[in-house]
Amino acid sequence: MDLSNSSPVITDPLAISQPLLGGLPSNLMQFSVMPGGYSSSGMNVSVSRLKIEEALVNGLLDAMKSSSPRRRLNVAFGQDNSADEDPAYSAWMAKCPSALTSFKQIVAGAQGKKIAVFLDYDGTLSPIVDDPDKAVMSPVMRASVRNVAKYFPTAIVSGRSRNKVFEFVKLKELYYAGSHGMDIMASSANYEHNAEKCKQASLFQPASEFLPMIDEVTESLLQVVSGIDGATVENNKFCVSVHYRNVAEEDWETVARLVNEVLEAFPRLKVTNGRMVLEVRPVIDWDKGKAVEFLLQSLGLDDSENVIPIYIGDDRTDEDAFKVLRQRNCGYGILVSQVPKETQAFYSLRDPSEVMEFLNFLVRWKKHLM
Repeated sequence: MDLSNSSPVITDPLAISQPLLGGLPSNLMQFSVMPGGYSSSGMNVSVSRLKIEEALVNGLLDAMKSSSPRRRLNVAFGQDNSADEDPAYSAWMAKCPSALTSFKQIVAGAQGKKIAVFLDYDGTLSPIVDDPDKAVMSPVMRASVRNVAKYFPTAIVSGRSRNKVFEFVKLKELYYAGSHGMDIMASSANYEHNAEKCKQASLFQPASEFLPMIDEVTESLLQVVSGIDGATVENNKFCVSVHYRNVAEEDWETVARLVNEVLEAFPRLKVTNGRMVLEVRPVIDWDKGKAVEFLLQSLGLDDSENVIPIYIGDDRTDEDAFKVLRQRNCGYGILVSQVPKETQAFYSLRDPSEVMEFLNFLVRWKKHLM
């Protein structure tokens, strides 16, 4: 199952102009963004059209359910014990083993090489919470990320807006890619091997022409979901998140239908799904995987024989980055999950606490080599 293409996509039958990429270093011109999608032939408004719309809604609803599994909690302690009790999870772990128990194997080939660390935010560095605005990183997690950044080039790659995720993380020594990699900022981190490259790649926004459209669709989505209890809309600058975590499951179909109806007026936007969220994004050939490739090259870390990228994420959108690492045949994708999932990742971690433990392992391993 190819998760990168599993969500329904609504696209523009007209050609999409390529955004301006002036000012990019010559070695980054390959990252010019090409339009994606398909063209639809002219169809009269008819029963066939209604069937197509119904199929889109049903497909989106199925994707919402598959990407947002309900976990069974231990009522007495409020803990998730489903993984310990589920034989399917144990079988899945055999294919996607713990990055903690496999740590020696992960770093075995890293002697004399550079490691670059890429981290999702929600569900990876902070727990998933009911209110997205309260997904705060703990002080101990922040300390772990800061320590990792002392020894390895480290980037946050999030669906959140770049400014929002920086407000959560508050670490200037990192690189930030917000809006699923459509808003990349490299800090002035003083790594000797990439200081000059960092200046060159200070800002990259391949979807800048879509900003007015994103603001417009945000307003439309706010209006249509205002009557659904628990639904919220978040403008992440180059994409829009429709959160349904607090929506009753019997109302998910209504959310899917309303989002689909709004996007009929915005054919240059598409909808994909993540953990309890629908993501409305521009129809361009750009995602978290492309963002990782861009950062690796712009920071002078694209030598696949001497650089080992490690990407840790929990969401379906992170699969694009996992897939890139597999295709490059270098580095490791690590999925954060307590339930078995189809994934392109090599390893797994259960939750943010294990992510922090893994990051601490990396720091101790590096110090031991020094």
